[in-house]
Amino acid sequence: MSTSAVDTLISACIRFLQAYPPFEQMEAAALRFLAERVRLQHYPKGARILSTEMGVAHALYIIHRGRVRAKSTVGLGSGETTSSTLGPGQAFAIGALMAQRPTFGSYEAVDEVFCYELAADDFFALTQKSSAFNLFCTQHIAGLLKQSQQQLQLQFAQRAAEQKTMNSPLAAVVKREAVAVATTASIREVVELMAERHLGSMVVVDEQEVPVGIFTLSDVLKRIVLPGASLAQPIATVMSPAPATLPLAANAHDAALLMAMRGIRHVLAVDEGGRLRGVVSERDLFKLQGAGLRQIRHAIDAANSLEVLQHARRDVRQLSLTMLAEGVGAAEITQFISTLNDTVTRRIIELNLERHDLYGIDWAWLSFGSEGRDEQTFTTDQDNGIVFICTDIMDRELTQLRFLDFARDVNADLDRCGFPLCKGNIMASNPDLCLTLEEWEERFARWVRMPEPQALLNATIFFDFRPLFGRFNLAHRLRRELFRQTRGNPLFLRMLAENALSVAPPLGRIRDFVTSTDPEHPGTIDLKTYGVRLFTDAARVFALANAVEATNTVQRLRRAGAVMNIGTDDLAASIEGFNFIQLLRLRHQHFEQEHGRPGDNLIRPDDLNEIERRVLKEAFRQARKLQARLKLDYQL
Repeated sequence: MSTSAVDTLISACIRFLQAYPPFEQMEAAALRFLAERVRLQHYPKGARILSTEMGVAHALYIIHRGRVRAKSTVGLGSGETTSSTLGPGQAFAIGALMAQRPTFGSYEAVDEVFCYELAADDFFALTQKSSAFNLFCTQHIAGLLKQSQQQLQLQFAQRAAEQKTMNSPLAAVVKREAVAVATTASIREVVELMAERHLGSMVVVDEQEVPVGIFTLSDVLKRIVLPGASLAQPIATVMSPAPATLPLAANAHDAALLMAMRGIRHVLAVDEGGRLRGVVSERDLFKLQGAGLRQIRHAIDAANSLEVLQHARRDVRQLSLTMLAEGVGAAEITQFISTLNDTVTRRIIELNLERHDLYGIDWAWLSFGSEGRDEQTFTTDQDNGIVFICTDIMDRELTQLRFLDFARDVNADLDRCGFPLCKGNIMASNPDLCLTLEEWEERFARWVRMPEPQALLNATIFFDFRPLFGRFNLAHRLRRELFRQTRGNPLFLRMLAENALSVAPPLGRIRDFVTSTDPEHPGTIDLKTYGVRLFTDAARVFALANAVEATNTVQRLRRAGAVMNIGTDDLAASIEGFNFIQLLRLRHQHFEQEHGRPGDNLIRPDDLNEIERRVLKEAFRQARKLQARLKLDYQL
């Protein structure tokens, strides 16, 4: 073919592509690069263009003419499929190409189809040449993430469906048939009916069943007994007129607000004609809320026994499930769990302080690990310690013994409330973790000065510390000293970065994922070790290098990322990847515990659906990008 003919074909391809997103926004050089490298392929009607059986996707497909039917699996292991039709200008196989895996589902020609096809190597080169095209591909993965989150919600929504929430309409809240009396009924008849039916109130209606009044048990004393009213009088003479009403479509929140505004305990549910259909009491709403955040927090703060705190811990778990069902994000749920667990811990400390005399000593209870990062899930053990000030007039050994005695009781009570004792003995009752401020500072300094393997392991646990109780300024002083030590020792940061790179994302070259060969757990991935850790380790290095005081992984990434000039899109993608892995952990731990098994972090990729597998692989790719930044910064 002559050069002029080739140029004509390339120009025609560019004109076609410029009519569709994202190609119309691509840089001229990148668009020409694309047009020069695509091949136009023909597929007859009914031909299968791409499917799982064909193996790893080898090209990007851009439809030039005709229609393509895309079929893919949906749902969580449901086996159901969804179908959509693609037309000219639309591209497919982006996710499969980026993940270097077979596509899920299939793509078939609805009628005669012509496709521009771009080879995989050229596809990846194009993502580097064009920021517009790279953004388009990234947003494509982000769209998959949203779909995956919606499907995760569905899995929990069915389990939480029977648990009514304050968003429930009154029609769903009202279950019993309304009991009412006419205005002419005698007081005696009404009181006898209330006693017979075990009712706390009685609605009074007119001939059209429209509520005109309400009579409650509290009215008996003040309106009948004390005034000496005759029981033969009609109920209309002692009822409260103009009762509060709401339509059946109103929700429980509306009823609670009306009760609060008017200082009443009952709201009547009526239909469109104003006729009585049910009674909602203050007690009904309390039961409906069950374990709301405010109620749990109040119960914890007022608890005077471990039994109350144990019940509150169960409520935390149940409310967390409801949050999952309602689509709350993993970051919010883990912080919610951590916050209420903090509240339980503080209350246990307060109860034990009543039996231990620590008056006059400056000290603080520290949390480490996931608790220190505000990232606890359903399965968590104890990681804690104590820092205290020992003045010249105090005996250091005797003071430590007092704290150790106190810490043993606190650790034991935490264990009884569902926080298992740490198998590695990372607890305040361990003399090595109950130290003066100077001793903690010296210990941190030693780990930084001599970053041997054990010191680096300790750094990954103890440098994520956060105060829960006592003198928070002690933790602040300790962190300032830690920053002073790390800023003055680049070798330590380099070793910490190298340690972070010792675990790689479990991405395979042939298969999507590298899974465990352990005979007890074959085909699984530990999402804590090979997922969450990838992000937390990188974020820790970034935070220490840039004096970011936050311990939470997402906050560290955001604050350090701003200082390090990490791109907004890249940063958002990393955070989304981290949160998705956390969401999978929460789901898996919940299901494991529901079936009477200890919750773990071992997920089986083969059990995930198409979208989940895509997004999980993308999450691991984001972890790999963070690790690439560590390699670049520290020349590893």
